[in-house]
Amino acid sequence: MNIEKSNIAKLPTKHGNFKIKAYKDDYQEHLAIMSEDFEKIEVPYVRIHSECLTGDALGSLKCDCQEQLNLALDFIAKNGGLVIYHKQEGRNIGLFNKVNAYSLQDLGRNTIEANLELGFKEDERDYSIIGYILEDLGVKKLKLITNNPKKIEYVESLGIQIVERIPAIIEANKYNEKYLATKKEQMGHLL
Repeated sequence: MNIEKSNIAKLPTKHGNFKIKAYKDDYQEHLAIMSEDFEKIEVPYVRIHSECLTGDALGSLKCDCQEQLNLALDFIAKNGGLVIYHKQEGRNIGLFNKVNAYSLQDLGRNTIEANLELGFKEDERDYSIIGYILEDLGVKKLKLITNNPKKIEYVESLGIQIVERIPAIIEANKYNEKYLATKKEQMGHLL
């Protein structure tokens, strides 16, 4: 895999002041969002956040993505660490297919059934860029902010020690109750 790295730039936000660095692989562009004191932190808090345009940018209530991203950015701004914005829309089926999956969900399918009906696995994400980013930033130990056991498994497979797991629990609403139940019951999320 060919990977390009950007320079580091400052990014003031409503959550706090950060530094950012972009990574471009053969298929996608990803973003490391670091607290201002990131280099001084021996065991940073880390959130691997998978892209969700409908949630992150548009505020969709069908998922918990924007709330988890906001929670992580607020937490990192206060406590120090890193959010990796993993650009793999819709569990890496892309925006076009995600909208088709939403349509199937409108007809009663859950998120897994919709992906399978469209010819995809329940989760198509590839985490290989995450290992590269963590290595590039010198992360050898971390405190992982996640509910997803696959992210825990992947980070551990890199030989990076997870000192602590911090849950990213978001309150359900009438639009995402089924989605969150599917994540918990069928995908093993720690909710």
